[in-house]
Amino acid sequence: MILSCGEALVDMLPRQSTEGEGAFAPYAGGAVFNTAIALGRLGAPSGFLCGISTDLFGEILIETLHASKVDASLAIRSSRPTTLAFVKLVDGHATYAFYDENTAGRMITAADLPDLPDHIQTLFFGGISLMVEPGGATYEALMQRGAGSGRVIMIDPNIRPSFISDEATYRARIGRMMAMADIVKLSDEDLRWLEGTGEIGDLAAGLLGRGPKVVFVTEGAKGAHAFTTRDAVFVPAQKVKVADTVGAGDTFNAGVLAALHQAGLLTKAAIAGIDADALKAAATLGNRAAAVTVSRPGANPPWANEL
Repeated sequence: MILSCGEALVDMLPRQSTEGEGAFAPYAGGAVFNTAIALGRLGAPSGFLCGISTDLFGEILIETLHASKVDASLAIRSSRPTTLAFVKLVDGHATYAFYDENTAGRMITAADLPDLPDHIQTLFFGGISLMVEPGGATYEALMQRGAGSGRVIMIDPNIRPSFISDEATYRARIGRMMAMADIVKLSDEDLRWLEGTGEIGDLAAGLLGRGPKVVFVTEGAKGAHAFTTRDAVFVPAQKVKVADTVGAGDTFNAGVLAALHQAGLLTKAAIAGIDADALKAAATLGNRAAAVTVSRPGANPPWANEL
């Protein structure tokens, strides 16, 4: 099973009422939640670990996970409120205002973490869950546990600079977690926020020198790169009419992991020795799945039969 570990929240997406007034509608979301959903829909064995409220919004999250064939048995339930993210769309691109103080997802600690069952083969991390305390430290502790037990680790920081209150602490955590990971995925904007200016290939090579075996870098409508110390692959994006970009990167992550799962490559040895053909196949499925997501409003990843 691939266990996605990180935030679940409710996106309040802009809509228009029947009277023509501006309004917001609630949709289950969160970067890591979206990846878990997309994995389940793509037919990969998908599980999800997060603090999830027992409130109305929390029940929506659990129901949404189950509907997409995601195992939520490791979720940490509490009566704290659900994180809300109000979304503003400008030319199809999303910006966010988060309401996250004392929430069920944010306030989990290492003492709350369950033991990981043996059938969990891969752990995925990322999103705003790594930017706040105590949740950020809790997920880092879980990654350390997973890496120490020989599981494959993937991370997509999915950086939201406006949400980071202590940049130095966050940068240090992301640096440690990327060094522990087998697979790192970043958007080109996130790559340059972390690593500074430079060519994508050069910046990715710097990351590879610190521990990861594979680095994926997405460039929006252009496509996706995949790098190892031996190979550099680029897969162009599919051309579609974009509704919005909510959940695009999250779906790409799921496509990558689903492709690696289908190829039997989700072991540390296999990732360390991955070849260019397997990198291309993973980036291709990531692009194909993300293309469907951006073609419809909100984070609504495709089912396998839609590809």
